[in-house]
Parts: sequence; structure tokens; C-alpha cells
Amino acid sequence: MRAPSPSTSVAAMKALAASAWLIVLLGSASLATASAALPPPGVVVGVAAGNNVTGSTTSSGGEGAAATAGRRRPTRFGEGCAGAEDISIYQGPASPLPGGVPAYKVDVVNRCVGGPVACAIAGIHVRCGWFSSVSLVDPTMFRRLGRDDCLVNDGRSLLGGDTVSFEYSNSFKYDLSVRAATCVRP
Repeated sequence: MRAPSPSTSVAAMKALAASAWLIVLLGSASLATASAALPPPGVVVGVAAGNNVTGSTTSSGGEGAAATAGRRRPTRFGEGCAGAEDISIYQGPASPLPGGVPAYKVDVVNRCVGGPVACAIAGIHVRCGWFSSVSLVDPTMFRRLGRDDCLVNDGRSLLGGDTVSFEYSNSFKYDLSVRAATCVRP
């Protein structure tokens, strides 16, 4: 049997590199498409008058990104806040721990575009199962209150366009979705 010629090896390496880049690009495109989907619409819980609360919503959750495509715009309160409907949660892989335990980066984003003051959202609760992490997560950023109930940003308001980010480590990724959020005046 003959050894492959150097030109064959170079061609094979180029083909392998091109395939790897194609996989990376396709993966990035699918992540961007999934991130662009709107969260499921919420249900109006109540509107309080005469205090700092302008509205409260809960999200029905439990539906995938594909099911939310083409939905109507969120219900707006006053100057533009829609509570839970304006909160998006994105998560993806982060650098694993030295022992090989997978890590995940989470971004909780207030997507309201009515301006920082008009879009302040507080009391952001997330469905999180029995959330736990091998590495410490700052409890003022994200903590579990009970089964399937985690609190974001210590309950404080998240202004329009702001993001709370944290990383956690576990052998599997938790399915995180918005449970409830309240529109407030900061």
C-alpha cells in the first residue's frame, strides 16, 4: 500500500477545515434564530393605581421558540411596559470547570424599548426546577426560593435594555423560563 501524496493530505486538511467552519456557521445561525424568537405571551394579573406598581404579568411558558414565532405583540401598560412578556432569558455554554463539569452562561434581558424609566420591571421570578450549581452563583443575581421558583436581581428593578448575567455549573442545563414580573416606576 502506498503512502498518500503530500498534495492529497493538504487537500484533505483543507476539506476538513472547511467542514468545521460550516458547522460553526450553521450552529451560530441556529442560535441567532432561536434568540430572535419572542417569549410566550403572558396573562395580565392586575393593574394597581396610586402606587409604584403599574402592572403585573405572568407568562404561560412551556412552549418552544418555534411555537412563539408570529405571535402578537405583548400587551402594554401605560407608557409601554408589558412585564413578563418583556423579559427574555438566553443561555448557552460557558467554559467547563477544571473537572469537566459543564457550565452555562445566562442572560436575563429586559427587552422593553419604551425607555429605561418607562420600562422598569421588578420581582422577576423564573421557573427553574430544583436549580443548583456546582459553582457559586451570586444570590443577589439569581437564587432559588423554592421548587420551580427563582428570583432575579434580588427582586430589584431591571431598567429597559438592562441585562443580568450569571454562570452556573451542573451536569445538565436547566430549562429556565419567566414565571412572573411586575412593571414598576423606579
